[in-house]
Amino acid sequence: MLSVLLSGLTAYAIVKSTAPDPVEPGQIEYSSDGQTVRTVNLSLSDYPDFTYAAETAVQAVVYVKVTIAARQSNAPSQMDDFFRYFFGEDPFGGGGRGYRGQGQAPERQGSGSGVIIRQDGYIVTNNHVVENASKIEVTLNNNKTYEATVIGTDPATDVALIKIDATGLPVLQIADSDKLRLGEWVLAIGSPLGEELRSTITAGIVSAKGRSMPNYNGEFKIESFIQTDAAVNPGNSGGALVNKQGELVGINTAIVSTTGSFAGYSFAVPSNIVKKVVSDLIDFGSVKRAMLGISGTSVDDRVAKEYKLNVSEGAYVAEVVKGGAADKAGIKASDVIIEVDGTKIGSMSDLQAKVNSFHPGDKASVKVLRDGKSMDFAVEFTDGNVKDGTVSSDGTVAFYGAQLKATDNGVLIVSAGNGKLARAGGEDGFVIRFVNDQKVTKPQDVIDIAKKSKRSIFIEGVTASGRPGYFGFGKDE
Repeated sequence: MLSVLLSGLTAYAIVKSTAPDPVEPGQIEYSSDGQTVRTVNLSLSDYPDFTYAAETAVQAVVYVKVTIAARQSNAPSQMDDFFRYFFGEDPFGGGGRGYRGQGQAPERQGSGSGVIIRQDGYIVTNNHVVENASKIEVTLNNNKTYEATVIGTDPATDVALIKIDATGLPVLQIADSDKLRLGEWVLAIGSPLGEELRSTITAGIVSAKGRSMPNYNGEFKIESFIQTDAAVNPGNSGGALVNKQGELVGINTAIVSTTGSFAGYSFAVPSNIVKKVVSDLIDFGSVKRAMLGISGTSVDDRVAKEYKLNVSEGAYVAEVVKGGAADKAGIKASDVIIEVDGTKIGSMSDLQAKVNSFHPGDKASVKVLRDGKSMDFAVEFTDGNVKDGTVSSDGTVAFYGAQLKATDNGVLIVSAGNGKLARAGGEDGFVIRFVNDQKVTKPQDVIDIAKKSKRSIFIEGVTASGRPGYFGFGKDE
């Protein structure tokens, strides 16, 4: 035993002896030749003690039980509308008896976790936990159960805010997730695999920051996850990721697994994103999302080689939305964004997370590399939730995330943007001639016809290359 302790003390002395002056363990200094010197404390007293964090934080983590009401399985879907529009009233040969068959799908139940963030009953959880729920029940750590209502949701970050009618509740203080360090210890608290394992606590380290999820499905997402190796299972969704001080640093959201159970990787939405989303939901009822107005990809060796870049990280700008914040500031396609307001940008997920911390109208300094030269631009962020019909300074009209303009042949999609119209197949240069089989000549025609549609919008026209084209999508509820 003595030899083990002596070995530990020797290791500490060797590491620390490289520093020119004594510094606190865990700090970083630089030697006279400019090399980084890190001090490491290997004493027994530095091993983590999670008791305070666990016993404090567990009081503010709740069990969330959701009920999804039964539904008629023969209710027409948006895809049914699509086939009906193009192929007639009974495209599946059902003899008028319903596209998907008769019968009623049974009532379903699910569960997850949540975190109390205010003493008056506000609880943050995941959007996918409460999505489509007809009833939500919350059980506190003291076994009291309350019915909850949804205050607001944000599918783009998978964050939801619910509320119970209670006061004087224990809360978790929200920490600055940007200050998390790789290798830092964290605890995951929640109800894995159902009610029987409520208030389960597991420990791990921060494995990575700024992660985006594999198998990305193309929907608009704000993804800059904290990756940890703390054991998390499906019922942990919406639960707390806390630091050694018992402060909230993230909301546990997802795992990567071939079996559906924990396989060594778990992901949490950073608390800084959660804090901003929740604040907007409480103050405005929806998220006021700032938009930079670019699309692109993370820079890596492949991207750097393909586009002949002399940088190995950053956010490569593939396209700039006309009239957007980046366009107005002077940022161009082929630029590489490397910094926003002093924060280093190493990937697109870093950029998304940083931009998402701003509100529309906020200003920031964006540093880019253009042809190997560093350039700074003053950006004023625009509103990502522009209402249909809003006229921009350049005369274009907003419609489902796109910008429209009248032409001699119909309505031109000046910029498809990254909203629902673009995801349905709309692209820059497409000329809209018919909406729901009605001819259009100006943007207001498109908007008026879309408003009158009960469920779906079908667009026909000509692509930028001159070929006939069409696409369709469901209306917002």
